[in-house]
Amino acid sequence: MALDQSFVGRTYPPTAPYEVGREKIREFAEAVGDAHPAYTDADAARALGHRDVIAPPTFVFSVTFRAAGDVIHDPHLGLDYARVVHGDQRFRYTRPVTAGDVLTVTSAIESIKSLAGNDVIDIRGEVHDASGEHVVTAWAKMVARAAGEER
Repeated sequence: MALDQSFVGRTYPPTAPYEVGREKIREFAEAVGDAHPAYTDADAARALGHRDVIAPPTFVFSVTFRAAGDVIHDPHLGLDYARVVHGDQRFRYTRPVTAGDVLTVTSAIESIKSLAGNDVIDIRGEVHDASGEHVVTAWAKMVARAAGEER
């Protein structure tokens, strides 16, 4: 069943604040195999003009995907999450995510399309810090595969 097009433009409330910790950044950088010193060494990050260690660019996905859950699990939208695959991800930064940041995310549905029986939904997450300043915009494309014949 196709998703309800009237949801395009719908915005969801901001998430609870998420405090970015140095250890979370280090663990993420290690997990993705990125040994840049600005991700683990505060002095190296400061030498590059940052106030503390910074997060790898894709780190923010863990925060924005949690926020996209409000969209994905909205019972009125009708998305069957058991059929969903992650189709694409992109980011536009105002500044890097830094240890000590307290972030909130506001999610919105940018588009809903039906392609070959698949529902494709684009979700935008606007990430702001505790002072309300924009940090990054993240876009996620989710594809709900068409229901196939039962075996």
